Amino acid sequence: MKLLDRYILKQMLTTFIFVVLILLAVITVIDLTEKTDKYSKANLSAWQILGYYADFLPWIAGLVTPITVFIATVYITARLAGRTEIIAMLSSGMSFRRMMLPYFIGAILIAGTSFWLNGWVIPNSNKTRLAFEIEYLNKSSNPNLRNIHLQVSPNTFIYIQNYNSVSDVGYQFSIEKFDNNRLIEKLTANRIEWDTAKSKWTLRDWKIRKVDNVFEKVSNDSIGETVTSGLAMDTLLVIEPKEFKNDYRKYDGLTIDELKEYITTLRFRGSAGIEAYEVELYTRYASPFSIFILTFMGVIVSSKKSRGGTGLQIAIGFALSFIFILFVIMFRSFAESGAMPPAISVWIPTLVFGIISAFMYKYVPR
Repeated sequence: MKLLDRYILKQMLTTFIFVVLILLAVITVIDLTEKTDKYSKANLSAWQILGYYADFLPWIAGLVTPITVFIATVYITARLAGRTEIIAMLSSGMSFRRMMLPYFIGAILIAGTSFWLNGWVIPNSNKTRLAFEIEYLNKSSNPNLRNIHLQVSPNTFIYIQNYNSVSDVGYQFSIEKFDNNRLIEKLTANRIEWDTAKSKWTLRDWKIRKVDNVFEKVSNDSIGETVTSGLAMDTLLVIEPKEFKNDYRKYDGLTIDELKEYITTLRFRGSAGIEAYEVELYTRYASPFSIFILTFMGVIVSSKKSRGGTGLQIAIGFALSFIFILFVIMFRSFAESGAMPPAISVWIPTLVFGIISAFMYKYVPR
C-alpha cells in the first residue's frame, strides 16, 4: 500500500468514526430528553441509565453505519477535490479506478466489522436493552393475544382464541391431531391456565374426542367416536408461557444463527409475523453490501471539484442519504406488511443505488 493509499484510508476511517460519534452524541441528547420523565418515575439510578445507553449506543451505531460511511466518503473526497488533490492524482497517471482502492479497503474493514458486530455481538447486548425498555419504558406489546395458531408437530395443531400473557390464562383452547390429513383426536377446553407450582397447564371444562380407524356418518351421529370430558385436568404441552410473552422487537436480540433457528420454528408452526424476523435477517446480510455501494457512490458524487465548493457536494451527499433511508424504510414496511417478499424488498434499495452508481460511473465526467 502506497503512502497516498494510507493517507486516504486514514482520512476515511477517522472521519467515519468522527461522524458516528457526532451522530451518537446528538441521538443521545434527544433520547435522554424524551425519556427523562420515565427515568424519574421509575426511580432509576445513574448507573442503570448509563448501563442502558452502553447497550443502546452500539445498536444505534450499527443502524447508522452505512449512512455514516457515505457521509464520511463524500466529505473527505470533496475536500480532496476542493484542494485539487484528485486532479493531481489523475494527472500523475493514476486511474480513477486505482484511486478508489483505499476507499474500498476502508469499506471492507468497516463492512466486515459491522457484519460481525450486528450479527453476533450487538444482539447479545440488545437482550439487556430490550428487557430494560420493556420493564422501565413501557415498551410492551398488547398483553391480550388473539387467534393464536401453532403447529407443534407435523400433525398436531394448537389454537387459542384469547390469551393474556400477564396472567398466563387462555380461552377457547383446542389441540388437534391428524393422521394422513384425517382428524383422529381433538382436545378442547374453555379455559387453559399455567400452574407455576407444577409447571403444567391446567385445562378447565375440557372435552376429548377420539376417532377410531373406522369413521362413518349416519344422519348427524358419528360412529367410531369416543368422547370424554371433565372439569379440570393437568396436562403437559410442548409450549410454555414464555412463548406468549412480550415479543417487542425480539429480533433485535437474536444473533444471525438464532434468527435462522427462530424463523424455522415460526415457519413450522405457521405463526404470523414471521416477515419482521426475515426482514431483520436479510437486512444484516444486505448492510455490508450497501456500505460498498454507498462508498462507490460517495466517491463519484464528490470527486469532481465544484464551483459551489465542498458544501454543495456535502449537501448532495446528505440528500442522497435521506433518499436511501426513505427507500429502506419504505420497502421494509412493504415486507413486514406482506406486500412484498422480504428477500426482495430488503435488497431493492441497495440494488437501485448500485444501478445509479454504475450509471454515474459510466456517464458522469470524472
